[in-house]
Amino acid sequence: MRTARFTLDPAFTVGTVDPRLFGSFVEHLGRCVYTGVFEPGHPAADADGIRGDVLDLVRELGVTAVRYPGGNFVSGYRWEDSVGPAEERPRRLDLAWRSTETNRFGLSEYISFLRKIGPQAEPMMALNLGTRGVAEALQLQEYANHPGGTALSDLRAEHGDKDPFGIRLWCLGNEMDGPWQTGHKTAAEYGRIAAETARAMRQIDPGVQLVACGSSGRSMPTFAEWEATVLQETYDLVDHISLHAYYEPLDGDVDSFLASAVDMETFIEDVVATCDHVGARLKSRKKINLSFDEWNVWYMSRTQEQVSALDWPEAPRLLEDNYSVMDAVVLGSLLIALLRHADRVTVACLAQLVNVIAPIMTEPGGPAWRQTTFFPFAQASKYGRGQVLDVRVDSPTYDTEKYGEADLLHATAVRGEDGTVTVFAVNRSRTEPLPLDVALNGLGPTSVVEHSVLADADPDARNTLAEPERVVPHTAEGTTLDGGRLTAVLEPLSWNVIRLA
Repeated sequence: MRTARFTLDPAFTVGTVDPRLFGSFVEHLGRCVYTGVFEPGHPAADADGIRGDVLDLVRELGVTAVRYPGGNFVSGYRWEDSVGPAEERPRRLDLAWRSTETNRFGLSEYISFLRKIGPQAEPMMALNLGTRGVAEALQLQEYANHPGGTALSDLRAEHGDKDPFGIRLWCLGNEMDGPWQTGHKTAAEYGRIAAETARAMRQIDPGVQLVACGSSGRSMPTFAEWEATVLQETYDLVDHISLHAYYEPLDGDVDSFLASAVDMETFIEDVVATCDHVGARLKSRKKINLSFDEWNVWYMSRTQEQVSALDWPEAPRLLEDNYSVMDAVVLGSLLIALLRHADRVTVACLAQLVNVIAPIMTEPGGPAWRQTTFFPFAQASKYGRGQVLDVRVDSPTYDTEKYGEADLLHATAVRGEDGTVTVFAVNRSRTEPLPLDVALNGLGPTSVVEHSVLADADPDARNTLAEPERVVPHTAEGTTLDGGRLTAVLEPLSWNVIRLA
């Protein structure tokens, strides 16, 4: 096979990676919270009911910002139900997922969970702009963030949280363009309530960082028009606009599935163009950044049937996709797409964190383990910090039904503050190894520290409760760096992390 090539040069960069690019998402959906993050009485649970084995894996995963409490759940969320003594909190019907919400895990427990993860875990709170509005958003902001001396901040202290939660990053609703959303609105209706909410929140705290709802997906019939209308109302009041995207192999079209990042990159570039067009029309020098706050591989075609069959259970087993090696390679490619646009994508949240289309799985009363998708995310979070270098690949291609001709190589590179360089690369070929040749111009590294590979002779191999370590990364042999030239061979259908120092 022809060799894939690119050149790295410190003079040509994309931008600096915002740590919040490695965020995740905890929604009151299925078993993400209950028997996932939170399981009082579990052998590994602490006094607050947080599972210590899950905490260890979340830290290893390298998660930063954690979006909460939804998702579709947030459009029926009453924040008052989630505070105060847990035994006094009301049970509610959750219309989004046809389940019963006990509210035993609430706002205080969420903040406590983040603090236990560590200082890198930042709250990202979603506001209900579906069935509620400006007044309730302000009440939640006061309860969560005001130091004291008001009714709601003093109530927080009475509930046992004297110190404010310090939530800086807020989502102004969720997927309000979607007809499935409780309280769905037109772009004009949503733009107005988002603007009024943002304006009022900034009266309390001018430094809040706000995310307006973009389209729920690039395939939505209102895509781009929605963003333009919403930003016309909110441009000077918000910092980010959201993007959501999920991918799966439809109708057996694996070749297109492997090229999912082609769609993700196009989506990002289209939203950037729309944002900048609105900015130009408003004669504003401000740039709106992107919050890709839901993304993953998700076998969505199975979901509707699961949800419609429910009869208001507590924490049902929902959306518990068991990921293969192929899924992990696609997820790695999606991470590469985010890094390649780090100049404008400054927040991103893998949906979700535990059990629900998640890198971490648990069994009630039993163990927690890593899915195949755990490894690309953990490696990208650990080594993908610094300056993203501009990568323009010269690669052999293949044909896809959905995206036309696509490169077999998908790659990016990040230069750390210490001068180390990490290359992230995916070989999309299902059958052939891919020779790689990278020229390093004016970069310091002289040796290969590691070439880690996630691949398997069986692309359908998975980690399960019975075999939790069936799939793990392994070390590639024969990768060299000599005279400023990196050479390697990428295994078929593989995710690769090549670290240089």
